[in-house]
Amino acid sequence: MIRLVGITRSLTDFHYACYLSDPAVDADYQRRGIGTQLQIVTQAQMGPCCELILVAAPAANAYYAHLGFTAHPRCWVLERSQQINHA
Repeated sequence: MIRLVGITRSLTDFHYACYLSDPAVDADYQRRGIGTQLQIVTQAQMGPCCELILVAAPAANAYYAHLGFTAHPRCWVLERSQQINHA
C-alpha cells in the first residue's frame, strides 16, 4: 500500500509568480525534511525570474523564515462567509 505523506499545491505562469498554497506533511512524517524537499522541487520547476509566494496555515506561519522566506504585508483575505462588495 502506498501512503501519501506530503503534498504541495501550486499555481504558476512559470515566469512571474508561483503561488504555493499551504504545503502539508503527515504528522507522523514531519521533521524529516519532506516539506522542505517538496518546496525545493517546486522551486526547481519555476523559471529563473519566477518568485515563490507561499500561503501558510496560521499554525505553520513561523516555520518558513528559517527556510529563507520573508513575511510580506501585501496580502488580502476575503473570509468564506463574506461577499465581495459591489462598487
